[in-house]
Amino acid sequence: MLINFNKVMEYIETHLVEEIDFNMVSKIAGVSEYHFRKMFSYISGMTLSSYIRKRRLSKASFELMQTNTKIIDVAIKYGYDSADGFTRAFKEWFGVNPSEVKYTKNFKVFPRMTFQLTIKGGSNMNYRIEKKEAFKLVGVKGQVPIEFEGINAEIIKISQSITEDQRKLLQSYRNEEIKNVVNASFDFDDKRYEEKGNLNHLIGSITTLDIDFGDFDVVEVPACTWAIFSCEGQFPTLLQDTWGKISSEWLPSSNYELINVPEISFNRDMSDMQNVYSEIWIGIKEK
Repeated sequence: MLINFNKVMEYIETHLVEEIDFNMVSKIAGVSEYHFRKMFSYISGMTLSSYIRKRRLSKASFELMQTNTKIIDVAIKYGYDSADGFTRAFKEWFGVNPSEVKYTKNFKVFPRMTFQLTIKGGSNMNYRIEKKEAFKLVGVKGQVPIEFEGINAEIIKISQSITEDQRKLLQSYRNEEIKNVVNASFDFDDKRYEEKGNLNHLIGSITTLDIDFGDFDVVEVPACTWAIFSCEGQFPTLLQDTWGKISSEWLPSSNYELINVPEISFNRDMSDMQNVYSEIWIGIKEK
């Protein structure tokens, strides 16, 4: 995978002054564009779009410093429709206007990225692969900030907003193997892996019932294959650590890529927060 990712970096580097063909990116990477964008963010800590933007601005800064090219010409060359739009982006990244680059003493660059193998991990991960028919996620949904550690206060607010009558209704819908309250996250903002932006989070039930669910939010989940990870220990620390290992260790070394379905988790018996059993479900397909 790393060899292919570095080939993608080479392709991007040679097309910074052109429109990048993401079908070609997917072909070179050997995985879908969706999976590549996610894995790039997992590994690099930034979105692919952010990386490309910063590389273009870095190249533009060299050109402005070393030549007498007009700002508008540099702006258009690196994909901006106007000098104003380029100037705003440039100043936000560089800290000075494009017209001031030649006179600054503190120059800024954003180097080309390459991927190298780092040995890490070494701990067991318990998981299974299961195919499941289509189902529905039914519950109460809200938009919450993306946070990697600790308790997300906005998710707590969603949970606290669910009345006792609603909880009984949601429990009555559970006609599948999972009889627990589930948490599902989806519609992530682009800067998810920079721990920025928001996502939609639903608290509720998994069901295959075909009825009117009233005021509850409903998310249709298609039939697909799931990688299901289990862990047992301190909540939420172990659950969050497992999420991190899935992203940084399991996915890069597996023969699977992500598909665009909600990411689901649930917990059993939270009477002892030091010893909570949790499962994480991610939708996958073979590369």
